[in-house]
Amino acid sequence: KGRRARARRRAELRALALGQGNFQLQDQAGRPRRKSDFRGQWVLLYFGFTHCPDVCPEELEKLSRAVELLEREPGLPPLQPLFITVDPQRDDAAALGRYLRDFHPRLLGLTGSAEEVRAAGSAYRVYASAGPPDEAGDYIVDHSVLIYLLGPDGLLLDCYGRAKSAEHIARSVRRHMRTYRPLRD
Repeated sequence: KGRRARARRRAELRALALGQGNFQLQDQAGRPRRKSDFRGQWVLLYFGFTHCPDVCPEELEKLSRAVELLEREPGLPPLQPLFITVDPQRDDAAALGRYLRDFHPRLLGLTGSAEEVRAAGSAYRVYASAGPPDEAGDYIVDHSVLIYLLGPDGLLLDCYGRAKSAEHIARSVRRHMRTYRPLRD
């Protein structure tokens, strides 16, 4: 029964075609990064922005905590935490570097041109829309709030909404790691 359920889930995810494209962005050190650079690695991916007052920091804390929980377990493969901005106008490499140092030390931030960032988000069907600026020129970006799990083949294996705890995410990732079968045929 479990194998049939996993096979059905793999077929559903393959049909969604989420995250199957490549992106070309730069990390917080200014190095060019492509999605293909992460092939062969497990990735927890979150889209957000550095000026977010509460949701993004909470989600990045949760993502960081899940990675820490999994790092404590011997025998599990490493997990790369990844943050892609939805606000490239304000989130250049330097801004990402300053912001992300408050989270997991291996959390990698990615930015690029508006078109490059939009293309990366589109591959995951991320919604992002900047609100009107206030009198100081500050604005909030309304966006999807999901943490995506990518397997070593680079394809989406699962996603976690705000209601999922770091412990839930760690349990789910652990299960995916132990039962992993590539989605590509």
